[in-house]
Amino acid sequence: MLDLKITGGTIVDGTGQPGFTGDVGVRDGRIVAVGVVSEDAREIVDASGRIVSPGFIDVHTHYDAQVFWDPALSPSCFHGVTTVLGGFCGFSIAPMTPDALGYLAPMLARVEGMPLETLQMAVPWNWQSFGEYLDRIEGKIGLNAGFFVGHSAIRRVVMGERAVGHKATPEELAGMTALLGKSLAEGALGFSSTISATHNDGDGNAVPSRWADNSEIIALAREVRDHPGTGVEFLPGVDFEPGVPELITEISLASQRPVNWNAVAISGRKDAAEKAESQLAISDFARARGGEVIALTIPCTAEVYMTFKQGFVFDSLPGIWREIFKWPMPERMERLRDPELRRKMAGDAESVPEEAVMRFVSRLGNYRIVSVTAEASKPYEGRVVQEIAETEKREPVDVMLDIALADDLLTVFAPLLGGYDHESYVLRGKLWQDDRTLIGASDAGAHLDMIDTFAFSTSVLQDGVRNHGVVSLEQAVQLMTERPARYAGLIDRGLIKPGYHADIVVFDRDTVARGPTYNRFDVPGNQFRVYADAEGIDNVFVNGVEIVRHGDHTGKMPGTVLRSGRDTRTVAMNAMRHV
Repeated sequence: MLDLKITGGTIVDGTGQPGFTGDVGVRDGRIVAVGVVSEDAREIVDASGRIVSPGFIDVHTHYDAQVFWDPALSPSCFHGVTTVLGGFCGFSIAPMTPDALGYLAPMLARVEGMPLETLQMAVPWNWQSFGEYLDRIEGKIGLNAGFFVGHSAIRRVVMGERAVGHKATPEELAGMTALLGKSLAEGALGFSSTISATHNDGDGNAVPSRWADNSEIIALAREVRDHPGTGVEFLPGVDFEPGVPELITEISLASQRPVNWNAVAISGRKDAAEKAESQLAISDFARARGGEVIALTIPCTAEVYMTFKQGFVFDSLPGIWREIFKWPMPERMERLRDPELRRKMAGDAESVPEEAVMRFVSRLGNYRIVSVTAEASKPYEGRVVQEIAETEKREPVDVMLDIALADDLLTVFAPLLGGYDHESYVLRGKLWQDDRTLIGASDAGAHLDMIDTFAFSTSVLQDGVRNHGVVSLEQAVQLMTERPARYAGLIDRGLIKPGYHADIVVFDRDTVARGPTYNRFDVPGNQFRVYADAEGIDNVFVNGVEIVRHGDHTGKMPGTVLRSGRDTRTVAMNAMRHV
């Protein structure tokens, strides 16, 4: 007898082929029959009028810490995601030592928007090795989850305080290489690093990986090639500096792995297509030299919520902006009242080239005031800084800072990014189908108070398929299931096919969507997170066990902790290219 039979649905199996009506039979967590299934089952789910597809795969999350305070891994689970990968941008929480914890927790709070209070009270920190970390979450999570080992964690564990501000000695590099190798042997899915100017630690300094020279990064990437089922992720920054194409190509060649980077985003820029193509040219550069580089593409406009308290993203601006968020809060508030400092801030922001990807951060008048705490500032909510500046005959920098200071720097600003129009979705559709890309970059589990790209799967189905028709339903499903599974080397996942793990989502193609974004106050330490519910998702199964039923979580935790070499295979350099 089957454990589960899903009957009468339209099966979109992840291959990209047209959907067909049929049943899916599941036994012992695996799909055993697809099509006409006559065998009885202990549980039968009627999927008539619904789509039955493989569960969606999120290739870029930061759920490393959230697994302890929310093992269901919401909201991803509600949006049909069944497998997540984490530990990216060089930021993992293993390996770890008590000394490193004192540095790495505030770093994560700053650079990845994980509240320090939450990290301190809701994460046990009772491991040191990567294998011990994986053991702590084994059998306790709702989704399949695998994690990369981060460069900044390795560097801080091996180099101590020298990890910030110093190059590694040969002995320190040998120690990092050995620790990376040990972590990969214990199940880490790969190695991640960053040189992005947006990544600064709790003290406002560049994170440890940004102090590494190219030879260190390449040496660590070379260690990956000796461990089956592993990969590499590298964040070069949004504006490729001279030498970056060469560096990321060398990382691919040294590791003998495809390297993914984060991310291509489409906004309202007039030159969006040209900018995206210039970014994807790094893949052409690598391929011409025998390497492979894959870009993650954000499938929707990523709303970004920013404050002068946290400083993340603002601190990517040049000049004085790099210093402001190093100052303690009382000093910061006092100095932000200085007219001379404000003129310096405005000038440094204006110096960002028009063609730069991060130009949107520098347009100080182009921010919407999302929320304020001061009662006197309530009339400003929902208005745009430039409009206020023109009405009140003030400079945009003064408008922003006066409102922020009245709120003890808690005012939430969001840049007006655009990219909601049909032309932007046509471009996104082309990017999604380009073999130099993967749909991803959700950042779920990070920037809890800042971004809402965690709902990538329902956004693609709602806007990419139904509202704008830039890809077919079958294409969209393949791009979020089989293709990421192939990139990650996931064994027997990403298709509805006999022998594959029963990671399955049942949804209504006519109503599937992401709900409105709102603040949800359920984060330990009296913190909130930006959240959006899913609509039109009927059932989600992980390894054959139902975890979501009509918007409610069943409380079951059937996820597998993915370990390299056991749950993943090594991916060939040309595996992602269209034949």
